[in-house]
Amino acid sequence: MMLNRYSTVRAESNKEIVIKRSRFIGYAKPVETEEEAVAYIDEIKRLHRSATHNCSAYVVGERDQWQKASDDGEPSGTAGKPILEVIKNKGLKNVVVVVTRYFGGIMLGAGGLVRAYTDGAVAGIEAADEIVKVLHREVFVDVDYTWYGKLENELHGRGTRVGGTDFTDRVKVRCLPESPDSESFIDWITDLTQGQGIITIGEELYFIDGE
Repeated sequence: MMLNRYSTVRAESNKEIVIKRSRFIGYAKPVETEEEAVAYIDEIKRLHRSATHNCSAYVVGERDQWQKASDDGEPSGTAGKPILEVIKNKGLKNVVVVVTRYFGGIMLGAGGLVRAYTDGAVAGIEAADEIVKVLHREVFVDVDYTWYGKLENELHGRGTRVGGTDFTDRVKVRCLPESPDSESFIDWITDLTQGQGIITIGEELYFIDGE
């Protein structure tokens, strides 16, 4: 079952911070599968072969079914777990985070490492831009031109997302109500067009909230 809404990041990005001369580069990327998450971690490891550590964590799945954290050689629990906790505390799903470290010569201690990897993860996620994805249902409404003006005005007034309009011998509007509201939306369209509209149900798709 698809979630009605969930938080993730917009796009792959990264940000570097320096803590006691060590460079920490936080990377974050949206992913759809565990395989994508693992492939991205491997990609960053190849990119930073000479780094001291490439620590990582990911959360994937509607119910967070796939979670994993890696300390990549740092003391147990000081890197991967803090990165994972940042993802979970922010309520993010379908996201992978890698924090690359280039050692600067000053030991940070266990507490310092936890704080550093936490800050690195936060920096990467903020650079990648947190967003909310909302599930919508495609509802195609096919009407005669005489109905189009009213339909357009009413859709605008209702605040319904519209994904395009085709003008042929009739008008076909791709409406995108939020998925839980799709049945009531169809009833509303049927009443609005006095049963004259031809309604076709399409796919469920995610769109970024507010855009």
